[in-house]
Amino acid sequence: MREGSAVITDLASFAQVLRQHRRAARLTLEQLADASGVSVRTLSDMERGRSKGPQHRTVAALADALSLGEADRELFIGLARDGRLRDHWARPTGLGELPRSVDDFTGRAAELAWMDDFVHAGDVPGAAGVALVTGAAGLGKTTFAVRAAHVLRSAFSGEVFFVDLFGMSAQPLAADDVLAHVLRALGTAERQIPRDALERASLYRAILRERRVLVVLDNARSEEQVRLLLPGGGPSRVLVTSRRLLAGLEGVQRLSLGPLPSGEAADLLTGILAKRGSADGAAAIGELAQLCGGLPLALRIVGNRLVSRPGWSADELASRLADEERRLGQLRAGDLEVANAFGMSYEQLVVSARRVFRRLALVPGHDFDAALAAVVAGVSIAQAWDALAELVDLGLLHDNASGRYRFHDLVRLFARERLHAEEPAADREASAETMTSWLLRMAVAAGRWFEPAYGGPGRPDADLAELSSSEEAERWLRADADNWLGALRQAAGEGRHALVLECAESMHWFSDRWMYWPSWEEVFTLGVRAAEALGDAAQHATQLNYLAWVHLVPPMDLQGVLRLATQALDLASTSGSRAQIAWAHQYAGTALRHLGRLGEAADSLTMAAQMFHTDSDMDAYVQSLNALGDILVADGHHEAALEQFQQVLSQLDDKDSGMSPDIASFTRSQTLARIGHCLSLLGRPAEAIGMLNEAATLLEKFHAFSSQARALETLAGILAGEGRGEESRHTYARAAEVFDMIGEGDAAARCRDQAAAQG
Repeated sequence: MREGSAVITDLASFAQVLRQHRRAARLTLEQLADASGVSVRTLSDMERGRSKGPQHRTVAALADALSLGEADRELFIGLARDGRLRDHWARPTGLGELPRSVDDFTGRAAELAWMDDFVHAGDVPGAAGVALVTGAAGLGKTTFAVRAAHVLRSAFSGEVFFVDLFGMSAQPLAADDVLAHVLRALGTAERQIPRDALERASLYRAILRERRVLVVLDNARSEEQVRLLLPGGGPSRVLVTSRRLLAGLEGVQRLSLGPLPSGEAADLLTGILAKRGSADGAAAIGELAQLCGGLPLALRIVGNRLVSRPGWSADELASRLADEERRLGQLRAGDLEVANAFGMSYEQLVVSARRVFRRLALVPGHDFDAALAAVVAGVSIAQAWDALAELVDLGLLHDNASGRYRFHDLVRLFARERLHAEEPAADREASAETMTSWLLRMAVAAGRWFEPAYGGPGRPDADLAELSSSEEAERWLRADADNWLGALRQAAGEGRHALVLECAESMHWFSDRWMYWPSWEEVFTLGVRAAEALGDAAQHATQLNYLAWVHLVPPMDLQGVLRLATQALDLASTSGSRAQIAWAHQYAGTALRHLGRLGEAADSLTMAAQMFHTDSDMDAYVQSLNALGDILVADGHHEAALEQFQQVLSQLDDKDSGMSPDIASFTRSQTLARIGHCLSLLGRPAEAIGMLNEAATLLEKFHAFSSQARALETLAGILAGEGRGEESRHTYARAAEVFDMIGEGDAAARCRDQAAAQG
């Protein structure tokens, strides 16, 4: 505490504390206003007690201007927070009175049907007559519960009672007090209400067993608060809403509310805006609904702001909300504010969970697991699990069965705001750097599983998550693609060229197993730039060759392939990199084949094959042999092509061939498909069917979906020719599904037409 300042107790009001600190600092209202950016009028209202709970950003600005020490600052901010809570909750309880339902309530048809089933279900002993509606802040749990109670009121002869439990306040209602209020609302005379809480609960259950009553218990804080308020059977029903999951409640029926689907969100906004009489475009309304993330509170605020400002357009507000830095600030109308709703949940967290919550805003991707949460927050895995469980319980995070977690978009913005408000820039930057480094090292370790020169690297760094198989490595790379790609962008922006290049290089062989991922061009472009910045001509050629491969993935850019391969060939020749000279010939030859320039293609691919063989790179050599076989097929030499592919297959099956086992297995699936195609062209359908069936199964295992779809289409055509119409129809349909999955819509439509023709 500053020397000379008065001793301040926890019992002091915010107004008293502000006034004492200002006087101790010997500042006038005008001087404090200049230092803090808070207006003189606002400061005057605070000191006179008219504003007991100003917003956090205002209080933080005052604390900075007053140069408060840590203890004083914590008390100062805490008093403002308590004032906000008192302002929010200091209203009549409305016990026994069902609030009005909003007339523009929209959506939730499935959830209302669920409630109807719950209310009209037969009587079941125990606590089966309890519905628990949970969901994060702003999802409209209270609005939904009130709407459902109004809709279903006739089923209870009008005996519907509503109790706000004040679960998010500093002083939630105690169960015994609630019981007393509800018993009075149910008609129990004051003298008949027992003094003991358990006796009150017994009387309450007895009344609910004999009468058909609906009790809505809104905004529950904990299991303890509501357990005594649950019925013991009979025709009555109790509806509980809570931000928390209340997992300790047994025998209740659970309904979890999520954001409104895009159509319902737009309908809700349209209904609200109908009150202002001006026509807002459907596109602007749809964009606003998307920016609100389907959150009913945000939609309500946006709608109310537009209704109260007839001169505003929906397009104008959408452009304001598009700026993420300003979005939360724009989602405020009167006493409705999205950030405040999230803040009440945030303030329920223990200190360690708050820190994890804030740091998770640094994660670049859409979701994450506990390992990444532990890294970015600087805690152990066990501590991360505990914090994540608390965040999920309060609806600040969503989880799924695969152990991944994600933010609602607006909650992520709130977490980012808290991070910048509560943590120094140096701490934020250090945490981000640690996360970026970890993600890229994990990506390299996972990618190396598919490199012939590395195989399974195990766990090279003690702090990395363990990857015990190529399957685990692939799962991690796919699940965390947005995260390691975000880290790669961050590292590139910071000029960490060696780290970027190492990551891009490690993805070469894995990219074959996930060729339709749309971000490979960005990955290898960053690799090209990093190699160029490092002045490494050989690696520059390597990354250009990888980019050439990307352009061979449908929809192919064959001229782009030739351009990149030519650049790679020049750089590789200058640096003396024989491997990259060979790969440049390989990619150029493949592009030339697709362009119908078969002679030139054969020359390039023969050159590549000879160089790979001379250098004993058998993994690459068989790729060239398969590509030469494709030229024979394109030129009508089907017997010669079949012989070529069979020779490749023999080499793949030879354990002493020198090939990497994983590469050999992957290439085998591709070669079987080629053999099956040749057999079909040679009029040997029975053999072709067997080969293509085996190939399709293996290709799916390796996620080689493009080759799988083409193998299935070929197989379906053969089955049709053999009069096996039902099998053909099924196979064409499966091919269409795979083509759809990889974005080849024309091929999918072609297969669906063929499937219909077999029906």
